[in-house]
Amino acid sequence: GTYESDNFSQAVCKPPAPSEAFEPLAPSDLTRQTRMEQEPESEPRRIREGYLVKKGSMFSTWKPMWVVFSEDGIEYFKKKTDNSPKGMIPLKGSTLTSPCQDFGKRMFVIKLTTAKQQDHFFQASHLEERDAWVKDIRKAIKCIEGGKRFSRKSTRKSIKLPSSINLSTLYLSMKDPDKGIREMKLEKDKKIFNHCFTGNCVIDWLLSNNSIRNRQEGAVLASALLNEGYLQPAGDASKSAAEGLAETSFLDLEDALYYFADSGFFCEGNSSDDDAILSEEFRGIVIKQGCLLKQGHRRKNWKVRKFVLREDPAYIHYYDPAGGEDPLGAIHLRGCVVTAVEDNPNGKKNEVEGNLFEIITAHEVHYLLQAATSHERTEWIEAIQLVSRTGK
Repeated sequence: GTYESDNFSQAVCKPPAPSEAFEPLAPSDLTRQTRMEQEPESEPRRIREGYLVKKGSMFSTWKPMWVVFSEDGIEYFKKKTDNSPKGMIPLKGSTLTSPCQDFGKRMFVIKLTTAKQQDHFFQASHLEERDAWVKDIRKAIKCIEGGKRFSRKSTRKSIKLPSSINLSTLYLSMKDPDKGIREMKLEKDKKIFNHCFTGNCVIDWLLSNNSIRNRQEGAVLASALLNEGYLQPAGDASKSAAEGLAETSFLDLEDALYYFADSGFFCEGNSSDDDAILSEEFRGIVIKQGCLLKQGHRRKNWKVRKFVLREDPAYIHYYDPAGGEDPLGAIHLRGCVVTAVEDNPNGKKNEVEGNLFEIITAHEVHYLLQAATSHERTEWIEAIQLVSRTGK
């Protein structure tokens, strides 16, 4: 990886103790923060950290990295426990591109171009994660330009224009299980599409939700959702329109199929019984997703994996975060036990410590995992416990 260190403060190299990871400020800390804002020379604050997949600058390999983002730059580490970063990206004079669609099938990619015109590509594991990183990085770049300290709250009251619809908020209400767009199982060209909906359903929903005045306006808004990667085309008609082969990229038609970017969408060809069993695992609604460290069963080595938790049926699928649409494995959670683990029972000293938890399936298979923070570990444990009791 490249190592850029333009006027970049060396003070940000030290990873924080897990407990420090971005807890909201307590009232007693507020005086400290005001003091901090008056001392611009104090060391840069950490804003966000976590696993992202990064494209190598020399070779086109994509690898998961532990990314630490401070007010004035981004550092990426090969492992979360490493003391020295593999590279640094100064944010001063940088520009951010999102969505970045330079890599076809790779979803949720962001491009960061430095002042020296060097491109860095990062891939998030899901949509909400990408949007959270993008929002904070854009804010940090803006704060640097204005010579201010980073702050999530804008002092200027934003004027809400009818045209400036917040796409991510709209997307979440479209996905609402009760009031959102109903996901269906539809058959087309001898294929069965699960968890999808038609183009005209999207426009109907936008109209009934008072988000638009007419269908033409709806097609423009739906195209924006499509271009930003919130909606995905399924089937030939909608795919060729999205690739620019029709007048509009989004089709307000009954035979144009679409699905939500992070839903349980899958398509079955002329499926055999085996496929039917496999597809059953993906039928549930996605409850939680993100990257965790997983210990291998045979070699006991640790690797970053993307995990997707679904309920009813209750499954966790894990994937190589750097590529591959097919899961590397599935954990059936019905009747499993999940607990926090305080130390690594069979690990080498200093290899992986803190925020560990274990899933033991009904068939006595053990999975040892590590979350990035104690808060994240609690969230995963609670979500898995809930699903294991209620899901099939």
